[in-house]
Amino acid sequence: MSLKIGIVGLPNVGKSTLFNALTKKKVPAENFPFCTIDPSVGLVGVPDVRLDSLSEMSHSAKKINAAVEFVDIAGLVEGASKGEGLGNQFLSHIREVDAIAEVVRIFDDSDITHVHGDIHPMHDIEVINLELVLADMETVAKRKAKNEKEVKTGNKDALLEQKVLEKLLRTLELGKLASTCDSNDAEQKIVKGLHLLTMKPILYVLNLKSGALNVKSEGGEKWKELERFFVESNAQHITVDAGVEQDLADVHDDEKADFRREYGIHDDGVNALIKKGYEILNFISFFTTGEKETRAWTIVKGATAPEAGAVIHSDFQDKFIRADTIQWDKLLEAGSWSGAREKGIVRSEGKEYVVKDGDVMEFKHG
Repeated sequence: MSLKIGIVGLPNVGKSTLFNALTKKKVPAENFPFCTIDPSVGLVGVPDVRLDSLSEMSHSAKKINAAVEFVDIAGLVEGASKGEGLGNQFLSHIREVDAIAEVVRIFDDSDITHVHGDIHPMHDIEVINLELVLADMETVAKRKAKNEKEVKTGNKDALLEQKVLEKLLRTLELGKLASTCDSNDAEQKIVKGLHLLTMKPILYVLNLKSGALNVKSEGGEKWKELERFFVESNAQHITVDAGVEQDLADVHDDEKADFRREYGIHDDGVNALIKKGYEILNFISFFTTGEKETRAWTIVKGATAPEAGAVIHSDFQDKFIRADTIQWDKLLEAGSWSGAREKGIVRSEGKEYVVKDGDVMEFKHG
């Protein structure tokens, strides 16, 4: 299952600093077969106290977190959609990811020049999003021109596709993301096949700097402009100090809280980013636990028990009989699987069961 998030942004906004902080939380690639990792990719564990507690309860020899791949993508400049800078490389890399973490600088620092000379976060977002929109316009226009031959023959599928392409083009020409274009299930299939950049979920990562002038703490019009954008577009966003997170990456967990207080930072921004990235991809976790290992498995929200079993082994779906299931906190209260069974709180679920986030499961198959 693909969980790949591309880190994008203008030059000098803190992308690489954030990536370096993230990769300090990397997990062993050998836990995830067929996973090839290059220097610009970090396989990062999803923090999960539920997994930690279950592992402790089972005295597991091994603990395996769910994982997300973060990809450090080349900095974008205006004109990327026309090949400016590393534009073509930038856009091709975005096509390969499932979601976008768009890093936006909200701090002023005379030692770190801004590519546009001024700190204006909303303008930076508009520059990046416009380049994605322009690239999508080209994709849709090319597809529309190619489809016109089929339309002339009266092909019903081609006629429907042309209608969808025209609607998408109108949306993109207004400078809006393709994801804002309303479409029914049949139209969604067509849109999905286009692999548009602006259909990907976007998480805006607002990078501030401790001790510097920050747009957020200033609370002026630039911050209000950002807040309006997030509300009106229903966009997901988090705030992080990438520099501090990189500095703290090698500090022992017991000492991190003290350092955060010194910096005036209360939350672990990197952990928040990892968790939010997992959420925007519409993923949840279920668990298996025992003496050998406790593991978090990733599934799409809404998956059934057999579909969840398939991520462990195909037999768990093909030869599915039932799944013994209990929520993680109820299992912890019981102290063990045997204790939970004695109390009669383990449920036997069939093929139609929709797995819930935090379920602990044992699969029975033929």
